[in-house]
Amino acid sequence: MKLVADNISVGLEKKTILSDVGLEVAAGEFVGLIGPNGSGKSTLLKSIYRTMKPYAGWISLDGDDVYKLSAKENAQRMAVVRQESSIEFDFTVMEIVLMGRAPHKRLFQQDTEADHDICEEALVRVGMETYASRSFFSLSGGEKQRVLIARALVQQAKFLVLDEPTNHLDVRYQLQVMDLVRALGITVLAALHDLNIAAMYCDRLYVTKKGQMVANGTPEQILNPQLIRDVFGVETEVTTHPITGKKHVYFFSESCRIKQSPQEVSKAQ
Repeated sequence: MKLVADNISVGLEKKTILSDVGLEVAAGEFVGLIGPNGSGKSTLLKSIYRTMKPYAGWISLDGDDVYKLSAKENAQRMAVVRQESSIEFDFTVMEIVLMGRAPHKRLFQQDTEADHDICEEALVRVGMETYASRSFFSLSGGEKQRVLIARALVQQAKFLVLDEPTNHLDVRYQLQVMDLVRALGITVLAALHDLNIAAMYCDRLYVTKKGQMVANGTPEQILNPQLIRDVFGVETEVTTHPITGKKHVYFFSESCRIKQSPQEVSKAQ
């Protein structure tokens, strides 16, 4: 499933949020979207999954305009895990996950044994199988996030949109979820805050700043101290991790610098 977003411009209350933004995600590719808060990452994703329609530009999945697909057709092709939960009424965890099977059903069709098997497998994959009968509202933020990822998995779509998928997750589950998504072998577009997660899992990165796309390339090309300074306004040291072979970013501020004596500074120079 290939995604193309071409010359996308999005506005809200006469204010332009995105201006002439474009990206492509090839079939089976895992692409990350990085940038500071307010740079337009979530807005771009919302335009792709059809909750914030652009006033200019074109978005397609395998050549079909996403805004011309029916809701059911779109849901069969694209699954979404949003940054915030839109669930207003309480359900059990299993009921939430079963909602992901809706695109594969006729109107009023009941859940089948096969549907339950698919959902149980998804809950196992995100480590939530013992929570199936629990109230969704009783869960922690991280637990809710894992349930919503399970709901997206059972859609069995070939394109997955993730808006900060590791939000609220502790380190173990961050890695577990990203390993899981990567192993699916489907097309993925994910907005990510953690640059080291992006470096470890993404094939390519797009960088947003102030509503525009300012760079794109592999993590090796993108993650360098100059670009990170220009986009995020922080100082870094970027190395190649000896175990993973991936780029690894170390962040520091002036207050965290190791204090050097004048003799050490002179010697370093």
